[in-house]
Amino acid sequence: MDVTLTEIDIVVRLCLAFAAGGIIGLERSSRRQVAGLRTHILIALGASALMLLSIWLPQYLGGGDPGRIAAQVVAGMGFLGAGAIIKLGNSIRGLTTAASLWLTAAVGMTIGAGMYIAALTVIILALITLVLLHIVERKIFPEDNWKK
Repeated sequence: MDVTLTEIDIVVRLCLAFAAGGIIGLERSSRRQVAGLRTHILIALGASALMLLSIWLPQYLGGGDPGRIAAQVVAGMGFLGAGAIIKLGNSIRGLTTAASLWLTAAVGMTIGAGMYIAALTVIILALITLVLLHIVERKIFPEDNWKK
């Protein structure tokens, strides 16, 4: 597999990351979450750009470890996701949003690496999780049974 990046590859990958972040962010915005459309787009774009950099640097410098920057994205997203979690009394809010931010970074990195089918599969499965399983969850666990 040729990993030589061209300008066209870079633009296509960044545009796909923009779209992927937008799709997941729209779902979060539809539920009035603070981390919505723009946040998810920026995370996917940033992660994709850093993944592209991870691939490009060894290509440009003639060596290096493309996994080093990618590993830092994963750690950094844990920090950012922690900021989305809010504890209100006995209740915790924002876990799903934090997870979707982390997932969006992974999608951006996957697109940045050129793994389009994997990224599309993750987006579809994420939307199934966020939309369809939300409906199933509400039927199985009605809100009147939840702790307030």
